[in-house]
Amino acid sequence: MLTAEEQSLIQKVWEKIACHKDEIGGESLLRLFISYPPTKTYFPHFDLSCGSQQIHNHGKKVVAALTTAVKNLDNLSQALSELSSLHAYNLRVDPVNFKLLSQCIQVVLALYLGKEYTPEVHAAFDKFLSAVAAVLSEKYR
Repeated sequence: MLTAEEQSLIQKVWEKIACHKDEIGGESLLRLFISYPPTKTYFPHFDLSCGSQQIHNHGKKVVAALTTAVKNLDNLSQALSELSSLHAYNLRVDPVNFKLLSQCIQVVLALYLGKEYTPEVHAAFDKFLSAVAAVLSEKYR
C-alpha cells in the first residue's frame, strides 16, 4: 500500500493544511456537487449553494474522517469501518462517489498548497485517497 515515505509526506502535508481543513472539506463538497450534479441526490435536504452552512458542516465531517485515516495509515480498514458500514448499509451511497470526491479533494489541495503541491504530493495523496475510497467501499461486497 503506502510506502513509509508516502505516509510521512501525507502526514506532513495534512499538518501543513491544518488551519484550512474545514474550508477544504466544504470546498471539496461544493466542487463535487457542481462538477457531478447526480451526487446531489444524496443531500436533498441540504442547501447546496455556495457558502451553505450545511455543506460546510458536512465538509468538517469529511475532513474529520480523513484526519482519522491520516492518523491510521497502517490500518485504514479498522479506522474507517464504522464509516464504511454507515455509507453501505444506512446511506447507501454509490461507491463511485468516493472516487469523485477524492478528485475534488485533490483539486482543492492543489489550490491551497500551490507550488508545494508537487508531483510527489499528488501521487501520494492519489494513492491515499484511493485507499480510503476502497475501504469505504469494502462493505458493499
